[in-house]
Amino acid sequence: MHDKKRAYWRNGVQEHIVWQILENQINWFGLQNGEYVLLHTDVDGVIKSQVFPGLWLAVNALLAGDMIKVLEVLQQGLASTEHTAFVQQLSQHF
Repeated sequence: MHDKKRAYWRNGVQEHIVWQILENQINWFGLQNGEYVLLHTDVDGVIKSQVFPGLWLAVNALLAGDMIKVLEVLQQGLASTEHTAFVQQLSQHF
């Protein structure tokens, strides 16, 4: 985790996810003030990207192998107004 984190920082990666399989744990980190900080789930157990609006991950569902719930939450994020605005903003640049 340390070498990759340094490489991500050096290359300006804004967020990254670490899935620790043996520990059955998922950590999502965001770059804030030059350091990676752990992003926390909301009350529904979902982490929402701060960089890619609409990218939502149902952490507990993923750890439990409930892919239907994982995809359901992802679709909700992609249908959000924040994601729509993000896509529109991107399309203006291309």
